[in-house]
Amino acid sequence: MTSVEILAMVADPVEDGPVAQAATTVGRVVERLGLAVRQRRYVGLDEATAERALREAIDGGALVAVLGDEEGALLARRALARILGVRLVLSDRVLDAVAQGYARQDRAMPRRAEALALIPSGATVLAGGGAEPGLLVEAAGARVALLPPGDAAGLVVAHFPQLVSQAMEPVVVTRTLRIVGLDAAETAARLAAALGQEEGGHGQVVDDGDEVRVRLRVTGPTVLGADQAFRALEPTLRGAFGLAWYAEEDEHLEAVVGRLLRAHGLTIALAESCTGGLVGHRLTEVPGSSAYVERGFVVYSNAAKETLLGVPAQILARHGAVSAECAEAMAHGARTRAGTDLGLSVTGIAGPDGGTPTKPVGTVFIGLAGAAGVRVERHRFDRDRAGNKAWSATRALDLVRRHCLGAE
Repeated sequence: MTSVEILAMVADPVEDGPVAQAATTVGRVVERLGLAVRQRRYVGLDEATAERALREAIDGGALVAVLGDEEGALLARRALARILGVRLVLSDRVLDAVAQGYARQDRAMPRRAEALALIPSGATVLAGGGAEPGLLVEAAGARVALLPPGDAAGLVVAHFPQLVSQAMEPVVVTRTLRIVGLDAAETAARLAAALGQEEGGHGQVVDDGDEVRVRLRVTGPTVLGADQAFRALEPTLRGAFGLAWYAEEDEHLEAVVGRLLRAHGLTIALAESCTGGLVGHRLTEVPGSSAYVERGFVVYSNAAKETLLGVPAQILARHGAVSAECAEAMAHGARTRAGTDLGLSVTGIAGPDGGTPTKPVGTVFIGLAGAAGVRVERHRFDRDRAGNKAWSATRALDLVRRHCLGAE
């Protein structure tokens, strides 16, 4: 009979507390499913204690159910990441579920709750009916399920029967690399060169328009083994793509930019012309973005650029609204008028008309103003109107990312 070990991560093992009650309920549900509870343990909220308990449970080869409140859940994830030698990565799927849970309660999501969306790389999300999904991690022949107390029993019923019936046999897993700043052809060429030097992986390039995804299939004896095989490929892949590889799995560019802005304590104001507010929309789709987005200016006309941002009339007359000089003035104006650390500007010709021989449709200037001055990039996109706007917004966000990484 397959056995299950239950670990309850709690500061004080009070029998009538929510975590302890959930652990008891999970034990009863496990037994109803025909599984044996090998033991149920209370684990204090201490890094060393939690890691030791998890290692012991994993070494036993059982199916391990870990329950904990917010603090206990974060502790367990950090400990598992150390045991597996992987990083914690942001999951948009988990973040959305947490945010929706607070919204259903008419409560603002506290900033600390965003940390619940950090999960060990390679973890599988276990969908349930609660606000926070569960997680499944493969670890050295054992399987560790991280369960939120509020929906632990439902997740056990939904997923444990399938888990215990699956043989731990060689598997093929897919890891997704998110690439920005390279087109699909260049990405494919670099991927082919990288995989030609290494064994164990096979990749496919997916063109998303303004970004590219690399779907890399890796084989291993278990999910954990396949993940370790991917990590072995990582230095070669990083050498091939460099900073163009900005994230993995479902972490989007605006979430990466937001995390970097928050980490560096930076605020930003936006000055958008041809993108019409698209950059601001993407940044503010990320929960908690009010910590770094101060305001945005949509300045479509020359008059708006002059009155709202202080773009000198002589720049518009001599160089035009689509110019490096105008982008520089827009970025500087957004930063100074909003009093932010950074000012980001986008001005260009989205099409389908409006182009000239010297400035064809798809010409876009992106400016970023900071304490050290203003940097302006010129781009030439060859998409339709929607595509040119999407590319412009993506490259603007990427300019902020590279600035935060010190890679201008």
